[in-house]
Amino acid sequence: MRGNVISNMINELTGKINGLISEKIKDKEKVLELQTEIEKEILKFEENLEKAEEISEDVVSKNTEESWLTRNWRPITMLVFVILIVLDWFGLSSSSAPVELKEKIYSLMEISMGGYVAGRSLEKVTKNIKSYLEARSRESLY
Repeated sequence: MRGNVISNMINELTGKINGLISEKIKDKEKVLELQTEIEKEILKFEENLEKAEEISEDVVSKNTEESWLTRNWRPITMLVFVILIVLDWFGLSSSSAPVELKEKIYSLMEISMGGYVAGRSLEKVTKNIKSYLEARSRESLY
C-alpha cells in the first residue's frame, strides 16, 4: 500500500512538472531533455526511498525480535566501547594495549554510533512519512 501511495504521488507530481515544462518552454528538444533529466532524478529518488524502507524494516524487525540479547547486543557493545574509552582517558586501562588497538576501538565507536543514530533517525522519519502518506491516501479516497 505504501509503495502505491508514494508512486501515485510521484506520478502526479511528475505529470504536473512535465505539464509546466511543456507550457513554459517552447523548444521541444529542451522540453524532452528536461523531462528526461527529471525522470532520471525521480528514479534515483525512488531507489533511495526503497533502500531507506528496507533499512528501516530491518531495524524495526531486529528491535522487535523476541530474544533480549538479539535486541540489545548493539547497545551492549557500544556501552563496552564507551567504558574502554573512559578507562583509557583516566589512565585506568592496560598500558600493554597497542595504540593501533585503541585507535581501532575509537574508529569502531565512531562508525557504530553514526550507524546507530542514523538507523534510529531513519526509523523515526519513516514512521512520520508513513503516517503522512496514509493520511494523504485516506484524504484522496474522499
